[in-house]
Amino acid sequence: MRILESVKRIPGGLMIVPLLLGVLVNTFCPSWLNIGSFSTFLWKTGAMPILAVFLFCNGAQINVKQAGQPLLKGVLLTGVKFVLGAGLGVCISKVFGPAGILGIAPLAIVAAVTNSNGGLYAALAGEFGDSTDVGAISILSINDGPFFTMVAFGMTGLAEIPLMLLVGAIMPIVIGCVLGNLDEDLRKWLAPAATITIPFFAFPLGSALHLNQLVSAGAPGIVLGVLCTVITGFGGYFTLKLIRAKHPQVGAAIGTTAGNAVATPAVLAAADPRLTDVAQVATVQIAAAIIVTAVLCPMLVSWLDKREKSKAPVGGIMAA
Repeated sequence: MRILESVKRIPGGLMIVPLLLGVLVNTFCPSWLNIGSFSTFLWKTGAMPILAVFLFCNGAQINVKQAGQPLLKGVLLTGVKFVLGAGLGVCISKVFGPAGILGIAPLAIVAAVTNSNGGLYAALAGEFGDSTDVGAISILSINDGPFFTMVAFGMTGLAEIPLMLLVGAIMPIVIGCVLGNLDEDLRKWLAPAATITIPFFAFPLGSALHLNQLVSAGAPGIVLGVLCTVITGFGGYFTLKLIRAKHPQVGAAIGTTAGNAVATPAVLAAADPRLTDVAQVATVQIAAAIIVTAVLCPMLVSWLDKREKSKAPVGGIMAA
């Protein structure tokens, strides 16, 4: 059976499929999750330690040696994702409260919009851009995980995030980054774990949810995905247009939500228990947004690529 191949064909499959399996088990046979010992640790209560390992290994993949245009593009696109996602989420929270608008929780907005799918960005940059566009992934990788969401919620008072807890959230990423840049072999050795660990924290995150929650949050999740692609996709596109990049259409490749963003609400709820209820809703909304953005974003980049090529003469756009 080609289980892995089939799972990978689904957008965000390594995250979404185990998450949904966890939901189904918790809905129809929750007693299986309470057997005890290592079974319960792995399938029900072990998400946070495994997620910490994921963040460490992911941090090791950040290459600080990238310079020049890849650095500039990476910083700008990362900034656009954070400013648009945090700004939108905070504004909606201030006006409409924790419940949000159209059923979309502000926590889901910040977590989904500030976090981009690095693998999909790299694939699109390789197809529609050049090496400087692909190189920007080394900086964009910083937005993987819960750090930016914690910063946004902590700075604006939407959650009570103790300073040391914020430091603790980023330390695995920082230490992983340091070690990965000190030793290239270590970075390569840790690289597979950044993918392998995903299903193992996805399943217990799903096992904290019920199928009724997933169904009720589906429509807002679809809207969230559309908003993420449109707002940050065009935000990235126009940002690269401003610096007169050779392939500004690649900027739209940040209009995605990464699979690991689905873990962010649980991390925020662990930091501030007041967010526990809304975190469950946000988790399933983000899961829907992951799939929607994985479908829409490549379509947007392709459309912008055709638009750029049709209106610009050869050599008419300055290389960046």
